[in-house]
Amino acid sequence: MYFSVIIPIFNRPDELRELLESLTKQTYTHFEVLVIEDGSVSKADGVVADFADRLNVRYYSKPNSGQGFTRNYGFERATGDYFIIFDSDALIPPHYFSVVNERLQAVQTQPGRPSLDAYGGPDAAHPDFTPIQKAISYSMTSPFTTGGIRGSKKNLGGTFHPRSFNMGLSRQVWEKTGGYRLSRMGEDIEFAIRIIESGFTTGLIPEAFIYHKRRTSFGQFFRQLRFFGRARINISRYYPAELKLVHTFPALFTLFLASIPVWALISPVLFGLAVGVLVLFSLLIFIDGTRQQKSNQVGALSVLAAFVQLTGYGIGFLSEGWKRLREPREFRETGASIDYPS
Repeated sequence: MYFSVIIPIFNRPDELRELLESLTKQTYTHFEVLVIEDGSVSKADGVVADFADRLNVRYYSKPNSGQGFTRNYGFERATGDYFIIFDSDALIPPHYFSVVNERLQAVQTQPGRPSLDAYGGPDAAHPDFTPIQKAISYSMTSPFTTGGIRGSKKNLGGTFHPRSFNMGLSRQVWEKTGGYRLSRMGEDIEFAIRIIESGFTTGLIPEAFIYHKRRTSFGQFFRQLRFFGRARINISRYYPAELKLVHTFPALFTLFLASIPVWALISPVLFGLAVGVLVLFSLLIFIDGTRQQKSNQVGALSVLAAFVQLTGYGIGFLSEGWKRLREPREFRETGASIDYPS
């Protein structure tokens, strides 16, 4: 199978260099790479040129339109049978394309059609990541946070919803769906829903993991998760039924955390119980994070990362949810979207 790798990039030439370097080490090499510069100031054309003799790579530059529409720009110019999307802050293990090709060729439902019309893969922490990056990676994949949903074999509702940091789709999916309809604020969630509603098969390929660097500081991580929380509410404007109880957990956790000082004034007993719950929660994360990464330092940082993740998502969810409630009734009833500044 011939793959087209689509990489949107915005002001991250150094990250792109690492990603392209990892692509030169693939054991399966039947793929092309399309790098699409989305209105960047720090251009990556020089980085791409450095790999021209080692990769089948093409570079495009366009005005800024957001990563969803930038991926569509890549789809329109791709020549492969199957499209694969990576975020620019990813490193790809050498086995990745071999695993994906083998899985897509297996148990085909129709001759010439891949076994999965669209797939997603997990993310993991590279051994060379910093302790903070490893802690952030843990919080985004841990069963003790909402990260356990990402890369899970059992997804909410029983059908796997791929995410665009590590996702593949057939050319037929692109031609039928037209790609992304949103460019920001939950564009990958909306796209996955529409792929499934169009009758295509989706699934997780557990062995097709990538090393996802994500953010390098907790401040950056908080801002990213706050945006994710807002995005979940934005998706409910189009698909109200996709807003499930589990999506409210970070918001409830955030409200619980904010209420603890009040409980200290009302009831010492309730205050003690609340603190005990937080201590137990932190201890579980510390033990699990330490076990996974074999590092007490990463285990301790994982506790902080989990609190940053949950409160960041929760604050974004609550703030955008409040805007949603204040929208005119015709918007709330039709699921139409109102754009707000990021």
